[in-house]
Amino acid sequence: MATPLKRTLSLTQITLYGVGTILGAGIYVLLGEVALVSGSFTPLAFLVAAVVVSFSAYSYRHLARRFPYSAGEAVYVQEAFASTHLSRLVGLTIVFSGIISAATIARGFTGYFAILVSLPDAVMIILLVGSLTVLAAWGVRQSVSVAVATSIVELFGIAVVIWASFDSLPSLLDRPQQYFMPTSLPAWSGIGAGAFIAFYAFIGFEDMVNMAEEVKNSEKNMFRGIVLALIITSSLYVLVALCAVAAVPLEELAGNKAPLALIVERNTRFPVSAMAVISMVAVINGALLQIIMCARVLYGMGKRGMVPVVLARVHEHTQTPIIATLLVGSGVMVFALMLPLITLAKMTSLFILCVFTLVNAALLTLNWRSNQRTLTQLSLPASGALICIAFIILQLWI
Repeated sequence: MATPLKRTLSLTQITLYGVGTILGAGIYVLLGEVALVSGSFTPLAFLVAAVVVSFSAYSYRHLARRFPYSAGEAVYVQEAFASTHLSRLVGLTIVFSGIISAATIARGFTGYFAILVSLPDAVMIILLVGSLTVLAAWGVRQSVSVAVATSIVELFGIAVVIWASFDSLPSLLDRPQQYFMPTSLPAWSGIGAGAFIAFYAFIGFEDMVNMAEEVKNSEKNMFRGIVLALIITSSLYVLVALCAVAAVPLEELAGNKAPLALIVERNTRFPVSAMAVISMVAVINGALLQIIMCARVLYGMGKRGMVPVVLARVHEHTQTPIIATLLVGSGVMVFALMLPLITLAKMTSLFILCVFTLVNAALLTLNWRSNQRTLTQLSLPASGALICIAFIILQLWI
């Protein structure tokens, strides 16, 4: 009999898992990149991205309740469209985007690490990804315990940034049109481009569904965990973006590789080295959770014959899909060494938007087939799919 995954995660743990995955690279690494294209409208770019994500989150949490399995997206598409080829493509896209996402995070790690120690980027990436792959293979309880602890550190870092910038926030009220009221096409174009990058910062809630077979009472806790994680992180992102544009000159913030450390350094006597360490913990957490997620997708697909069954092999002692984990870790290392940060982030956003389109379409199809045809049950997933398609077209046009 095959060794099953172990159900060890509570609602609190899966929620913090989601918060940690979402916060991981998003605000700690990409804030400067969003500011580079959106300028003073950076908070609005994050808000637009949050709205885009919320429609897909609706579909994910309802599908997770119906089908609480690993390889979530592949299962949803299979149930809706009965196409093994399409399901396999979706599953592999999720794995590929997760690998690219973890590579993005590993790249972001180098910007903060350089504040403390000067080492070649390649050396830092190899040491980081190698260590995280070993931890992910060790055991889900150990891995998620580390992830929960580091999520708490991430939240503390966000609190430090808000504290550092709090006195600057009233200045936003003096010229609200400069931050919240774009009046020109170029401004909206910049917001759209920034929102596409900021969209990456919200990626992570969909990873939660791939942990479903390791969550206690997953039918209820997955639904609640997704909602809580998205509300918490959306609020924090917009608030931190407001703090950033209020407390730091845009020319310094735009493109900065360690944006939160910059905010703290410019506005407090809090040691910048301490903020760098907090930021590195956040970045490490994001990469670890992506590696865990991708391995679970390959495990779930292997159980259903969508990929070689060897990837569904669970180690007898660690009770983790160890071959899948090692494969994912190797992929993360290769891409992190090959491509720059912004290229990796944009690639991830594009692939995830395509998957979100299909997941929204899957819920729409399943609701229609099962006669769940209220306005909400049809309009929300339909709107989610259309918004994702529009966002893809907008980015390709820009």
